[in-house]
Amino acid sequence: MRYLLLTTCIGAALVASSASGNEQLQKMSQNSKDWVMPTGNYANTRYSELKEITANNVGKLQAAWTFSTGVLRGHEGGPLIIGDVRYVHGPFPNPVFALDLNNDGKILWKYEPRQDPDVIPVMCCDTVNRGLAYADGKIFLNQADTTLVALDAKTGKVVWQATNGDPKKGETGTSAPMIVKDKVLVGISGGEFGVPCHVTAYNLSDGKTVWRAYSAGPDSQILVDPQKTTEHGKPVGADSSIKTWQGDQWKIGGGCTWGWISYDPQLNLIYYGSGNPSTWNPKQRPGDNKWSMTIFARDPDTGMAKWVYQMTPHDEWDFDGVNEMILADVDVGGTTHKALVHFDRNGFGYTLDRTNGALLVAEKFDPKVNWATKVDMDKNSKNYGRPLVVSQYSTEQNGEDHNTKGVCPAALASKDEQPAALISDTKMLNEPINTVCKDHKPFKIS
Repeated sequence: MRYLLLTTCIGAALVASSASGNEQLQKMSQNSKDWVMPTGNYANTRYSELKEITANNVGKLQAAWTFSTGVLRGHEGGPLIIGDVRYVHGPFPNPVFALDLNNDGKILWKYEPRQDPDVIPVMCCDTVNRGLAYADGKIFLNQADTTLVALDAKTGKVVWQATNGDPKKGETGTSAPMIVKDKVLVGISGGEFGVPCHVTAYNLSDGKTVWRAYSAGPDSQILVDPQKTTEHGKPVGADSSIKTWQGDQWKIGGGCTWGWISYDPQLNLIYYGSGNPSTWNPKQRPGDNKWSMTIFARDPDTGMAKWVYQMTPHDEWDFDGVNEMILADVDVGGTTHKALVHFDRNGFGYTLDRTNGALLVAEKFDPKVNWATKVDMDKNSKNYGRPLVVSQYSTEQNGEDHNTKGVCPAALASKDEQPAALISDTKMLNEPINTVCKDHKPFKIS
Protein backbone atom coordinates (compact mmCIF):
# COMPACT_ATOMS: atom_id res chain seq x y z
CA MET A 1 0.00 0.00 0.00
CA ARG A 2 1.29 3.45 -0.90
CA TYR A 3 0.12 6.81 0.37
CA LEU A 4 0.67 9.86 -1.80
CA LEU A 5 0.00 13.56 -1.37
CA LEU A 6 -1.52 15.03 -4.50
CA THR A 7 -1.32 18.78 -5.01
CA THR A 8 -3.73 20.03 -7.63
CA CYS A 9 -4.49 23.42 -9.13
CA ILE A 10 -7.88 23.72 -10.80
CA GLY A 11 -8.00 26.45 -13.40
CA ALA A 12 -6.37 29.82 -13.20
CA ALA A 13 -8.57 31.12 -10.41
CA LEU A 14 -9.49 29.17 -7.32
CA VAL A 15 -10.81 31.33 -4.52
CA ALA A 16 -12.70 30.15 -1.45
CA SER A 17 -16.26 31.37 -1.27
CA SER A 18 -17.47 33.47 1.64
CA ALA A 19 -19.88 32.07 4.17
CA SER A 20 -22.31 33.56 6.65
CA GLY A 21 -24.90 30.91 7.38
CA ASN A 22 -24.84 31.52 11.12
CA GLU A 23 -23.77 35.10 11.80
CA GLN A 24 -21.99 34.24 15.02
CA LEU A 25 -20.02 31.42 13.40
CA GLN A 26 -19.17 33.53 10.36
CA LYS A 27 -17.68 36.26 12.51
CA MET A 28 -15.76 33.77 14.66
CA SER A 29 -14.45 31.80 11.68
CA GLN A 30 -12.76 34.94 10.33
CA ASN A 31 -10.43 34.82 13.34
CA SER A 32 -7.64 32.45 12.31
CA LYS A 33 -6.86 31.64 15.94
CA ASP A 34 -10.23 29.93 16.27
CA TRP A 35 -11.46 26.74 14.61
CA VAL A 36 -15.20 26.94 15.10
CA MET A 37 -16.52 24.14 12.90
CA PRO A 38 -15.17 20.75 11.80
CA THR A 39 -14.58 21.93 8.23
CA GLY A 40 -12.88 25.20 9.20
CA ASN A 41 -15.52 27.24 7.40
CA TYR A 42 -18.71 26.76 5.40
CA ALA A 43 -16.73 26.39 2.17
CA ASN A 44 -14.93 23.37 3.68
CA THR A 45 -11.45 24.65 2.76
CA ARG A 46 -9.85 23.31 5.99
CA TYR A 47 -6.87 25.66 5.71
CA SER A 48 -5.45 27.70 8.57
CA GLU A 49 -4.33 31.24 7.79
CA LEU A 50 -1.96 31.34 10.79
CA LYS A 51 1.60 32.32 9.76
CA GLU A 52 3.68 31.75 12.89
CA ILE A 53 4.80 28.25 11.88
CA THR A 54 6.85 28.34 8.68
CA ALA A 55 9.06 26.04 6.64
CA ASN A 56 12.04 27.65 8.37
CA ASN A 57 11.00 26.96 11.96
CA VAL A 58 8.78 23.88 11.80
CA GLY A 59 11.77 21.64 12.50
CA LYS A 60 12.32 23.35 15.84
CA LEU A 61 8.85 22.65 17.23
CA GLN A 62 8.71 20.82 20.55
CA ALA A 63 5.78 19.46 22.54
CA ALA A 64 4.57 21.94 25.17
CA TRP A 65 2.00 19.56 26.67
CA THR A 66 0.06 16.49 25.65
CA PHE A 67 -3.40 15.15 26.39
CA SER A 68 -4.94 11.69 26.11
CA THR A 69 -8.65 10.99 25.83
CA GLY A 70 -8.08 7.66 27.52
CA VAL A 71 -9.81 5.75 24.70
CA LEU A 72 -7.70 3.29 22.74
CA ARG A 73 -9.68 3.30 19.50
CA GLY A 74 -9.56 5.27 16.25
CA HIS A 75 -9.71 9.05 16.59
CA GLU A 76 -11.09 10.97 13.59
CA GLY A 77 -11.83 14.66 13.31
CA GLY A 78 -9.93 17.53 14.89
CA PRO A 79 -10.70 19.61 17.98
CA LEU A 80 -12.57 22.89 18.05
CA ILE A 81 -10.80 26.04 19.27
CA ILE A 82 -13.16 28.62 20.76
CA GLY A 83 -11.18 31.48 22.28
CA ASP A 84 -8.94 30.05 25.00
CA VAL A 85 -10.69 26.68 25.15
CA ARG A 86 -9.99 23.56 23.11
CA TYR A 87 -12.86 21.08 22.81
CA VAL A 88 -11.64 17.53 22.24
CA HIS A 89 -13.79 14.49 21.45
CA GLY A 90 -13.12 10.77 21.40
CA PRO A 91 -14.51 7.54 19.92
CA PHE A 92 -17.00 5.37 21.81
CA PRO A 93 -18.02 6.07 24.53
CA ASN A 94 -17.61 9.57 23.03
CA PRO A 95 -16.07 11.62 25.84
CA VAL A 96 -15.87 15.37 25.33
CA PHE A 97 -13.27 17.50 27.11
CA ALA A 98 -12.98 21.27 27.48
CA LEU A 99 -9.29 22.15 27.94
CA ASP A 100 -7.83 25.44 29.17
CA LEU A 101 -5.25 26.61 26.62
CA ASN A 102 -3.88 29.13 29.13
CA ASN A 103 -3.10 26.43 31.67
CA ASP A 104 -1.34 23.61 29.80
CA GLY A 105 -4.59 21.97 28.80
CA LYS A 106 -6.14 21.73 32.23
CA ILE A 107 -9.51 19.97 32.06
CA LEU A 108 -12.29 22.51 32.62
CA TRP A 109 -15.03 19.92 32.27
CA LYS A 110 -15.63 16.45 30.91
CA TYR A 111 -18.78 14.91 29.46
CA GLU A 112 -18.98 11.14 29.02
CA PRO A 113 -22.34 9.73 28.03
CA ARG A 114 -23.60 6.36 29.17
CA GLN A 115 -24.25 4.29 26.07
CA ASP A 116 -25.23 0.68 25.53
CA PRO A 117 -22.05 -1.18 24.50
CA ASP A 118 -24.19 -3.24 22.11
CA VAL A 119 -23.80 -0.30 19.70
CA ILE A 120 -20.12 -1.23 19.16
CA PRO A 121 -20.70 -4.34 16.99
CA VAL A 122 -22.85 -2.38 14.54
CA MET A 123 -20.35 0.45 14.04
CA CYS A 124 -18.23 0.72 10.93
CA CYS A 125 -15.41 1.16 10.71
CA ASP A 126 -14.12 1.20 14.25
CA THR A 127 -15.98 3.22 16.90
CA VAL A 128 -14.98 6.60 15.46
CA ASN A 129 -16.53 10.04 15.77
CA ARG A 130 -15.71 12.74 13.23
CA GLY A 131 -16.10 15.87 15.29
CA LEU A 132 -18.04 18.38 17.34
CA ALA A 133 -19.93 21.51 16.38
CA TYR A 134 -20.34 24.85 18.16
CA ALA A 135 -22.93 27.62 18.12
CA ASP A 136 -24.99 29.75 20.50
CA GLY A 137 -22.83 28.87 23.50
CA LYS A 138 -23.32 25.15 22.96
CA ILE A 139 -21.15 22.20 21.94
CA PHE A 140 -22.93 19.59 19.82
CA LEU A 141 -22.02 15.90 19.86
CA ASN A 142 -23.43 13.15 17.63
CA GLN A 143 -23.06 10.09 19.87
CA ALA A 144 -22.46 6.57 18.61
CA ASP A 145 -25.96 5.57 19.74
CA THR A 146 -27.32 8.38 17.46
CA THR A 147 -28.19 10.69 20.36
CA LEU A 148 -27.56 14.30 19.31
CA VAL A 149 -26.56 16.22 22.43
CA ALA A 150 -26.28 19.96 23.03
CA LEU A 151 -23.87 20.78 25.88
CA ASP A 152 -23.36 24.08 27.63
CA ALA A 153 -19.95 25.18 26.36
CA LYS A 154 -18.98 26.64 29.75
CA THR A 155 -20.08 23.80 32.01
CA GLY A 156 -20.59 20.69 29.87
CA LYS A 157 -24.13 20.26 31.20
CA VAL A 158 -26.73 18.79 28.83
CA VAL A 159 -29.02 21.49 27.43
CA TRP A 160 -31.10 19.21 25.18
CA GLN A 161 -30.83 15.94 23.34
CA ALA A 162 -32.56 14.28 20.40
CA THR A 163 -32.62 10.74 19.04
CA ASN A 164 -31.46 10.53 15.42
CA GLY A 165 -31.73 6.75 14.86
CA ASP A 166 -31.92 3.27 16.37
CA PRO A 167 -28.76 1.17 16.86
CA LYS A 168 -30.91 -1.95 17.19
CA LYS A 169 -31.72 -1.48 13.49
CA GLY A 170 -28.06 -0.90 12.60
CA GLU A 171 -28.19 2.91 12.68
CA THR A 172 -25.23 4.61 14.38
CA GLY A 173 -23.76 8.08 14.73
CA THR A 174 -20.23 8.85 13.50
CA SER A 175 -20.59 12.11 11.54
CA ALA A 176 -19.88 15.62 12.78
CA PRO A 177 -22.89 17.93 13.13
CA MET A 178 -22.99 21.13 11.07
CA ILE A 179 -24.67 24.38 12.15
CA VAL A 180 -26.46 26.28 9.39
CA LYS A 181 -28.54 29.29 10.40
CA ASP A 182 -30.73 28.18 13.31
CA LYS A 183 -30.44 24.47 12.60
CA VAL A 184 -28.19 21.57 13.54
CA LEU A 185 -27.68 19.24 10.58
CA VAL A 186 -26.55 15.67 11.16
CA GLY A 187 -26.25 12.50 9.09
CA ILE A 188 -26.51 8.80 9.90
CA SER A 189 -24.28 5.74 9.51
CA GLY A 190 -25.14 2.08 8.99
CA GLY A 191 -25.26 1.38 5.25
CA GLU A 192 -23.52 -1.93 5.94
CA PHE A 193 -26.65 -3.08 7.78
CA GLY A 194 -29.23 -2.04 5.22
CA VAL A 195 -30.65 1.00 6.98
CA PRO A 196 -32.57 3.80 5.22
CA CYS A 197 -30.14 6.72 5.42
CA HIS A 198 -30.84 10.42 5.81
CA VAL A 199 -29.79 13.93 6.83
CA THR A 200 -31.90 15.57 9.53
CA ALA A 201 -32.25 19.20 10.63
CA TYR A 202 -32.91 20.00 14.29
CA ASN A 203 -33.72 23.34 15.91
CA LEU A 204 -30.58 24.89 17.37
CA SER A 205 -32.50 26.13 20.40
CA ASP A 206 -34.42 23.05 21.55
CA GLY A 207 -33.52 20.04 19.38
CA LYS A 208 -36.92 19.61 17.75
CA THR A 209 -36.92 17.98 14.30
CA VAL A 210 -37.44 20.42 11.42
CA TRP A 211 -37.03 18.11 8.41
CA ARG A 212 -35.51 14.78 7.39
CA ALA A 213 -34.35 13.92 3.87
CA TYR A 214 -33.63 10.30 2.94
CA SER A 215 -31.24 9.15 0.22
CA ALA A 216 -33.62 6.60 -1.33
CA GLY A 217 -37.36 6.14 -1.54
CA PRO A 218 -40.49 8.01 -2.63
CA ASP A 219 -40.23 11.65 -3.62
CA SER A 220 -41.91 12.78 -0.39
CA GLN A 221 -39.31 10.86 1.62
CA ILE A 222 -36.21 12.01 -0.24
CA LEU A 223 -37.59 15.58 -0.50
CA VAL A 224 -37.33 16.07 -4.24
CA ASP A 225 -39.70 17.91 -6.53
CA PRO A 226 -40.07 15.79 -9.71
CA GLN A 227 -40.19 18.92 -11.88
CA LYS A 228 -37.90 21.32 -10.02
CA THR A 229 -35.15 19.02 -8.74
CA THR A 230 -32.67 18.42 -11.56
CA GLU A 231 -29.76 16.26 -12.65
CA HIS A 232 -27.69 17.60 -15.56
CA GLY A 233 -30.19 20.44 -15.87
CA LYS A 234 -33.17 18.15 -16.50
CA PRO A 235 -36.00 17.37 -14.05
CA VAL A 236 -35.47 14.04 -12.31
CA GLY A 237 -39.13 13.14 -12.81
CA ALA A 238 -41.54 11.27 -10.58
CA ASP A 239 -40.27 8.34 -8.51
CA SER A 240 -36.69 9.02 -9.60
CA SER A 241 -35.34 6.84 -6.81
CA ILE A 242 -37.71 3.89 -6.44
CA LYS A 243 -37.73 3.28 -10.20
CA THR A 244 -34.06 2.33 -9.95
CA TRP A 245 -34.48 -0.36 -7.28
CA GLN A 246 -36.01 -3.79 -7.66
CA GLY A 247 -39.18 -4.20 -5.62
CA ASP A 248 -38.84 -2.84 -2.10
CA GLN A 249 -35.04 -3.04 -2.01
CA TRP A 250 -34.94 0.75 -1.59
CA LYS A 251 -36.27 0.29 1.94
CA ILE A 252 -32.87 -1.09 2.99
CA GLY A 253 -30.99 0.88 0.36
CA GLY A 254 -28.29 2.56 2.45
CA GLY A 255 -26.80 5.70 0.92
CA CYS A 256 -25.66 6.86 4.34
CA THR A 257 -24.48 10.38 5.10
CA TRP A 258 -21.54 10.08 7.48
CA GLY A 259 -19.43 12.69 5.72
CA TRP A 260 -19.35 16.48 5.86
CA ILE A 261 -21.70 19.29 4.92
CA SER A 262 -20.84 22.52 3.12
CA TYR A 263 -22.97 25.63 2.79
CA ASP A 264 -23.27 28.56 0.38
CA PRO A 265 -25.14 31.39 2.13
CA GLN A 266 -25.60 33.44 -1.06
CA LEU A 267 -27.34 30.53 -2.80
CA ASN A 268 -28.77 29.24 0.51
CA LEU A 269 -27.82 25.66 -0.38
CA ILE A 270 -26.15 22.91 1.59
CA TYR A 271 -24.06 20.22 -0.12
CA TYR A 272 -23.20 16.70 0.97
CA GLY A 273 -22.68 13.20 -0.42
CA SER A 274 -24.42 9.87 0.14
CA GLY A 275 -22.66 6.53 0.57
CA ASN A 276 -22.80 3.01 -0.79
CA PRO A 277 -26.10 1.32 -1.64
CA SER A 278 -27.20 -1.65 0.40
CA THR A 279 -26.90 -4.55 0.34
CA TRP A 280 -23.25 -4.81 -0.58
CA ASN A 281 -24.12 -7.67 -2.95
CA PRO A 282 -24.95 -5.81 -6.20
CA LYS A 283 -26.84 -8.79 -7.62
CA GLN A 284 -29.58 -8.22 -5.05
CA ARG A 285 -30.20 -4.66 -6.23
CA PRO A 286 -30.21 -4.35 -10.05
CA GLY A 287 -30.50 -0.79 -11.32
CA ASP A 288 -28.79 2.53 -10.69
CA ASN A 289 -29.88 2.54 -7.01
CA LYS A 290 -30.56 6.26 -6.87
CA TRP A 291 -29.82 8.31 -4.88
CA SER A 292 -26.92 6.47 -3.30
CA MET A 293 -23.42 7.64 -4.32
CA THR A 294 -24.87 11.09 -4.97
CA ILE A 295 -24.03 14.74 -4.41
CA PHE A 296 -27.08 16.57 -3.03
CA ALA A 297 -27.75 20.31 -3.07
CA ARG A 298 -30.58 21.17 -0.66
CA ASP A 299 -32.36 24.18 0.80
CA PRO A 300 -31.38 24.15 4.51
CA ASP A 301 -34.71 25.72 5.52
CA THR A 302 -36.94 23.03 4.00
CA GLY A 303 -34.58 20.18 3.07
CA MET A 304 -35.86 20.19 -0.53
CA ALA A 305 -33.28 19.14 -3.10
CA LYS A 306 -32.45 21.64 -5.85
CA TRP A 307 -30.16 19.30 -7.79
CA VAL A 308 -28.50 15.92 -7.56
CA TYR A 309 -25.63 14.17 -9.32
CA GLN A 310 -24.98 10.43 -8.99
CA MET A 311 -21.29 9.62 -9.37
CA THR A 312 -21.28 5.81 -9.22
CA PRO A 313 -24.58 4.28 -10.34
CA HIS A 314 -25.12 0.72 -9.10
CA ASP A 315 -21.95 0.78 -7.04
CA GLU A 316 -20.33 -2.69 -7.00
CA TRP A 317 -17.14 -1.80 -5.16
CA ASP A 318 -18.17 0.06 -1.94
CA PHE A 319 -16.77 3.40 -3.06
CA ASP A 320 -19.12 5.66 -1.04
CA GLY A 321 -19.64 9.28 -2.03
CA VAL A 322 -19.36 11.10 1.26
CA ASN A 323 -16.09 13.00 0.90
CA GLU A 324 -16.17 16.75 1.45
CA MET A 325 -17.53 19.27 -1.05
CA ILE A 326 -15.15 22.24 -1.37
CA LEU A 327 -16.82 25.48 -2.47
CA ALA A 328 -14.66 27.73 -4.60
CA ASP A 329 -14.66 30.05 -7.59
CA VAL A 330 -13.12 28.01 -10.40
CA ASP A 331 -11.97 29.01 -13.87
CA VAL A 332 -13.02 26.34 -16.38
CA GLY A 333 -12.36 27.09 -20.04
CA GLY A 334 -11.96 30.79 -19.39
CA THR A 335 -15.23 31.15 -17.47
CA THR A 336 -15.35 31.54 -13.71
CA HIS A 337 -17.97 29.38 -12.03
CA LYS A 338 -19.35 29.22 -8.53
CA ALA A 339 -18.12 25.67 -8.21
CA LEU A 340 -18.16 22.63 -6.00
CA VAL A 341 -15.00 20.50 -6.05
CA HIS A 342 -15.22 16.91 -4.86
CA PHE A 343 -12.55 14.20 -4.78
CA ASP A 344 -14.54 10.99 -4.66
CA ARG A 345 -13.54 7.67 -3.18
CA ASN A 346 -14.02 6.13 -6.63
CA GLY A 347 -10.85 7.86 -7.87
CA PHE A 348 -12.46 10.62 -9.93
CA GLY A 349 -12.31 14.32 -9.11
CA TYR A 350 -15.45 16.29 -9.95
CA THR A 351 -16.06 19.99 -10.47
CA LEU A 352 -19.68 21.07 -10.73
CA ASP A 353 -21.41 24.41 -10.97
CA ARG A 354 -22.91 24.57 -7.51
CA THR A 355 -25.74 26.87 -8.62
CA ASN A 356 -27.34 24.25 -10.88
CA GLY A 357 -25.31 21.02 -10.65
CA ALA A 358 -23.86 21.26 -14.17
CA LEU A 359 -20.89 18.90 -14.53
CA LEU A 360 -17.80 20.88 -15.54
CA VAL A 361 -14.89 18.49 -14.98
CA ALA A 362 -14.65 14.76 -14.18
CA GLU A 363 -11.15 13.32 -14.33
CA LYS A 364 -9.14 10.62 -12.57
CA PHE A 365 -6.95 12.02 -9.80
CA ASP A 366 -5.57 8.55 -9.10
CA PRO A 367 -3.75 7.24 -12.22
CA LYS A 368 -4.23 3.63 -11.08
CA VAL A 369 -8.03 3.78 -11.37
CA ASN A 370 -9.18 1.08 -13.79
CA TRP A 371 -12.79 0.15 -12.88
CA ALA A 372 -13.93 2.81 -15.37
CA THR A 373 -12.13 4.34 -18.33
CA LYS A 374 -13.60 7.81 -17.90
CA VAL A 375 -16.73 9.77 -17.16
CA ASP A 376 -18.69 10.41 -20.37
CA MET A 377 -18.66 14.17 -20.93
CA ASP A 378 -20.52 14.10 -24.27
CA LYS A 379 -23.75 15.97 -23.60
CA ASN A 380 -25.36 14.26 -26.60
CA SER A 381 -24.60 10.80 -25.24
CA LYS A 382 -27.16 8.71 -23.34
CA ASN A 383 -24.34 8.00 -20.88
CA TYR A 384 -23.58 11.66 -20.22
CA GLY A 385 -22.16 12.11 -16.73
CA ARG A 386 -21.83 8.37 -16.12
CA PRO A 387 -18.61 6.44 -15.60
CA LEU A 388 -17.84 4.04 -18.44
CA VAL A 389 -17.36 0.82 -16.48
CA VAL A 390 -14.81 -1.78 -17.60
CA SER A 391 -16.64 -5.11 -17.53
CA GLN A 392 -13.46 -6.94 -16.54
CA TYR A 393 -13.70 -5.28 -13.14
CA SER A 394 -17.39 -5.94 -12.57
CA THR A 395 -18.41 -8.78 -10.28
CA GLU A 396 -21.01 -9.92 -12.81
CA GLN A 397 -20.51 -10.60 -16.53
CA ASN A 398 -23.16 -11.94 -18.88
CA GLY A 399 -25.35 -12.80 -15.94
CA GLU A 400 -22.68 -14.87 -14.24
CA ASP A 401 -20.60 -14.21 -11.13
CA HIS A 402 -17.07 -13.06 -11.93
CA ASN A 403 -13.96 -13.01 -9.77
CA THR A 404 -12.37 -9.62 -10.34
CA LYS A 405 -8.63 -9.28 -9.85
CA GLY A 406 -6.64 -6.09 -9.53
CA VAL A 407 -9.56 -3.68 -9.46
CA CYS A 408 -8.41 -0.17 -8.54
CA PRO A 409 -9.16 1.42 -6.19
CA ALA A 410 -9.95 -1.01 -3.39
CA ALA A 411 -12.78 -0.44 -0.93
CA LEU A 412 -10.24 1.67 1.02
CA ALA A 413 -10.75 4.07 -1.90
CA SER A 414 -8.45 6.43 -3.75
CA LYS A 415 -9.37 8.93 -1.08
CA ASP A 416 -10.71 7.90 2.29
CA GLU A 417 -11.90 10.23 5.07
CA GLN A 418 -8.67 12.24 5.16
CA PRO A 419 -9.77 15.69 3.90
CA ALA A 420 -8.35 17.91 1.22
CA ALA A 421 -7.37 21.53 1.88
CA LEU A 422 -7.60 24.60 -0.31
CA ILE A 423 -4.52 26.75 0.25
CA SER A 424 -5.56 30.35 -0.14
CA ASP A 425 -2.02 31.69 -0.79
CA THR A 426 -1.26 29.45 -3.76
CA LYS A 427 -4.81 28.71 -4.98
CA MET A 428 -3.86 25.04 -4.85
CA LEU A 429 -5.72 22.01 -3.54
CA ASN A 430 -3.72 19.59 -1.42
CA GLU A 431 -5.29 16.16 -1.71
CA PRO A 432 -4.09 13.01 0.13
CA ILE A 433 -4.67 9.83 -1.83
CA ASN A 434 -4.26 6.07 -1.44
CA THR A 435 -2.93 3.89 -4.24
CA VAL A 436 -4.22 0.42 -3.44
CA CYS A 437 -6.10 -2.23 -5.46
CA LYS A 438 -8.03 -5.40 -4.58
CA ASP A 439 -9.43 -8.71 -5.73
CA HIS A 440 -13.20 -8.98 -5.48
CA LYS A 441 -14.80 -12.42 -5.27
CA PRO A 442 -18.56 -13.06 -5.12
CA PHE A 443 -20.00 -15.92 -3.08
CA LYS A 444 -23.07 -17.92 -4.01
CA ILE A 445 -25.61 -18.49 -1.26
CA SER A 446 -27.78 -21.55 -1.56
